[in-house]
Amino acid sequence: MVHLGWIGGVTGLVLATAISLYANMLVAKLHEFRGKRHIRYRDLAAEIYGRKAYYLTWALQYVNLFMINIGFLILGASSLKACYVLFVEEVTMKLPYFTAIAGFVCILFAISTPNLSSLRVWLACSTILSLIYIVVASVLAAKDGMNAPPRDYSIHGTTATKIFSIIGASSNLMFAFNTGMVPEIQATLRQPAVGNMLKALYFQFTIGVVPMYAIIFIGYWAYGASASTYLLSNVSGPVWVKAAANISAFLQSVIALHIFASPAYEYMDTKFKITGGAFELKSLTFRIVARGGYLVISSTVSALLPFLGDFESLTGALSTFPLTFILASHMYLVAKKSSLSSLQQSWLWLNVVFFSCMSIAATVAAIRLIVVDSKKYHVFADV
Repeated sequence: MVHLGWIGGVTGLVLATAISLYANMLVAKLHEFRGKRHIRYRDLAAEIYGRKAYYLTWALQYVNLFMINIGFLILGASSLKACYVLFVEEVTMKLPYFTAIAGFVCILFAISTPNLSSLRVWLACSTILSLIYIVVASVLAAKDGMNAPPRDYSIHGTTATKIFSIIGASSNLMFAFNTGMVPEIQATLRQPAVGNMLKALYFQFTIGVVPMYAIIFIGYWAYGASASTYLLSNVSGPVWVKAAANISAFLQSVIALHIFASPAYEYMDTKFKITGGAFELKSLTFRIVARGGYLVISSTVSALLPFLGDFESLTGALSTFPLTFILASHMYLVAKKSSLSSLQQSWLWLNVVFFSCMSIAATVAAIRLIVVDSKKYHVFADV
């Protein structure tokens, strides 16, 4: 919203919601392609294109998931720091220290939660934690907005800066709605699988987006161009309420990171044939080494370049656009070509070409943002 303004931001959010729903529906409709269920995106790509597409899709997915994990580590560190600042007058600990703490907690959680099945009870906790953050941030921001003087809603910067910022913000919009993991997330749905996947998507992109819309619009209305990436950094109110919201955001980031890191964990478990009980010595040792190593690398990258918005832009450009829009449209075109009209085929080709151009432009914009911020803040910055 800060880079798009009211008109661009509202229009962009609505369009991103509709486009993301459409693209994910295409993937859902291919879930049972050629008479069998494909519970991994890369398996579906291999079925349609051949084995080489399996590895390309696999690479794009893991780039996407790694970047999402970076974002959650930065979010977790930011929430811990925001909580720390509430209780300490003289701030001595900087963001990289909190990134290390967040990474360590994530390692402990990854070791003690061996697979997605064992995560079931945590998903309910995740929902509650998200609602706590959203409700507290929205209420406190609304209170600030009602008591604040007129805000500045203009888009700042030179013409070139505005153009790159708008492209980067557009990439953020697509990243916010998509994971490139629709088959994996919906793999356990009962029959009819495709019908149930579509119902889940309809819910996600209607009722499910309301809380996100609420906090975005309220936050921007309350603070305008001065709204921060992490909204709780702006709000004022009772310390204990803000602390609860920050802790909720931190715990939610730990759970969410584990969900999006699970495909990488599954790959490592399968690659090295780790079987047996979750807490047998071999299995436990492997999780400590493999998952711990993965998260140490992720935490190091997060601490080196802690620019959350920039990483969201780069993730959207490098993997979300190709996975969710370019690949989904082209896969559907190839798989259903014989049953599609010429108009439908032209529409899908238009999607492929348009989002390919968007991906290239967004990549350039995101890299520029990271270079600019890197010059401004240096590595291991306290942002």
